[in-house]
Amino acid sequence: MSRDELYKEASSTYGAGMDRLAKAYEADPELRRDLLQEIHLALWRSFETYEARCSLRTWTYRVAHNTAMSYVVRQCQRKLSNLVTLEELDASPDLTDYERIATERMAFEHLLRLIHRLRPPDREIMLLYLEDVDAASIAEITGMSAGGVRTQIYRIKNILSRRFHKGPRPS
Repeated sequence: MSRDELYKEASSTYGAGMDRLAKAYEADPELRRDLLQEIHLALWRSFETYEARCSLRTWTYRVAHNTAMSYVVRQCQRKLSNLVTLEELDASPDLTDYERIATERMAFEHLLRLIHRLRPPDREIMLLYLEDVDAASIAEITGMSAGGVRTQIYRIKNILSRRFHKGPRPS
């Protein structure tokens, strides 16, 4: 298959996932469009070296996440970072007003805000998990062991669940 054919197949099959990924990494709509363009360009370029040693899905998500991670690093270098560890996220007060989370969409956006606060490696694992990528594939994409991925998913899910369902902490 040619580079263009591979790109066309990947973007049509996984385009919605790449859109969600860009939204999860960048809240600003204009910057999100730029990130999505970077992801698509990186994906198209990557097919020059694609040898089908992994599935098209794994390759696509690996390229997309690596591009998004590089984007985050560049953004962090440009401004002070608000990214926190899992422990800091768990311990920090939640400033979200739960009364305005009345719809499913708002709840999802709240979850994305929590995920945005994670450091890039934890964010990458959680976003892949939310895209229904299994632990073995996440391990292949991130370079971690499958057991390490499962453990980290478990930790992240527990902390995010507690933070999501807990109201703002009293001062």
